[in-house]
Amino acid sequence: MKNEQKTISGFSKLSKRGKIKWIVQNFYKEPDKVMSELMSYWHSNEEQQKILDNFSENTISNFPMPFGVAPNFIIDDKPYCVPMVIEESSVVAAASAAAKFWMSRGGFKTEIISTKKLGQVSFVWKGDKAKLKYHFPEIKKVLIEECFSITRNMIKRGGGIMDIDLVDFTETEPHLYQLKATFETCDSMGANFINTCLEQFSTSLLKFFNASEHFTEEERKLEIIMSILSNYTPECLVRAWVECPIAELGKFPNGLSAEDFARKFHMAIRVAEIDPYRATTHNKGIFNGIDSVVIATGNDFRAIEACGHTYASRSGTYSSLSHCSIENGQFKFWLDLPLAVGTVGGLTSLHPIAKRSLELLEHPSAEELMRIIATTGLAQNFSALRSLVTTGIQQGHMKMHLQNILAQLKATKDEEVAAIEHFANEIVSFSAVKDYILGLRTT
Repeated sequence: MKNEQKTISGFSKLSKRGKIKWIVQNFYKEPDKVMSELMSYWHSNEEQQKILDNFSENTISNFPMPFGVAPNFIIDDKPYCVPMVIEESSVVAAASAAAKFWMSRGGFKTEIISTKKLGQVSFVWKGDKAKLKYHFPEIKKVLIEECFSITRNMIKRGGGIMDIDLVDFTETEPHLYQLKATFETCDSMGANFINTCLEQFSTSLLKFFNASEHFTEEERKLEIIMSILSNYTPECLVRAWVECPIAELGKFPNGLSAEDFARKFHMAIRVAEIDPYRATTHNKGIFNGIDSVVIATGNDFRAIEACGHTYASRSGTYSSLSHCSIENGQFKFWLDLPLAVGTVGGLTSLHPIAKRSLELLEHPSAEELMRIIATTGLAQNFSALRSLVTTGIQQGHMKMHLQNILAQLKATKDEEVAAIEHFANEIVSFSAVKDYILGLRTT
């Protein structure tokens, strides 16, 4: 009977209060307390809450995340204060530190290499391969023409369908082909636009084969498997970099010279380039910076991460997304990253904080946002590696984490002040902080 109470029919039709009431009564030991807590995170503005509720299904509350900023970024000679949404300690501080470091050394530079996005229509066809390839230019022309009602407005903005290729997978999977379409979506991320075009391609393709005199009755039988965009966009690519003479890198902790720092930094990158175990953690750190800006601006961090990790594996071995060179006394550190983002449409136009984030960045175009996001990822990586090859990562990270530990221990204000002073020159760990706080409470 108890397990039956934890299943329900018609849950989605309940009111938000009704959903919470059912949940707390069946899954929590203190239902009234939990219900009050979940409702306390509702937005005080009913209209804003309604917007948030409509983003997903079965919403019962909001999940707050810290919204921070990293100032002092100089990107292509323009100053930025970068919005970042992330719960991990030291990420915003690290990005800010790197921004300040490079501010006096020329800042960050970027280049948009390409902005093409991709979509695919997979289909099964058992006809003559040579015949299909021969007639594909005609098929392609029809596909583009019959999609014009969808692409008209995008074309006016400078985008649209750039190309359609026929991909032959029959050597790997019998009778399997694919339309691989390239799109330009301007300042829109373009997922809905691309998927709508692809589904029209499917309709047009079936219609063409059904009516065509080029094919036999048997060859007119074509089966569409699926039509969907690809989140792998290796031709939607941005590069961000920093560089300066090694002598201008300055001094580092523990008496490390600029030359030794550059050498160790370069070797740390090489480890990530050749070792997938290190590359995974290395790239995760890059995405600490990237994801935080992507989330803050209402873009899809899951798609961007999937694309980035695929790109990191394009050689056949998972490798570092960032690279470093030391030539003729010059230190250069850079990142090439596929980034499909938008600044109009979707959550960017609906989420109240995403709109403020874009306003903070002075309403960037999609290309400018690509530059900002890639730069933040590079900055995050620089700070992480600088710590790793000098003081080690834990010293700074655990100092930032101290406040979280104190919160878990429910430290009073006086205990917080004493702990911060005590651990200014001590190693921070949960057990060490716990012992110190318990010591204060017993004296």
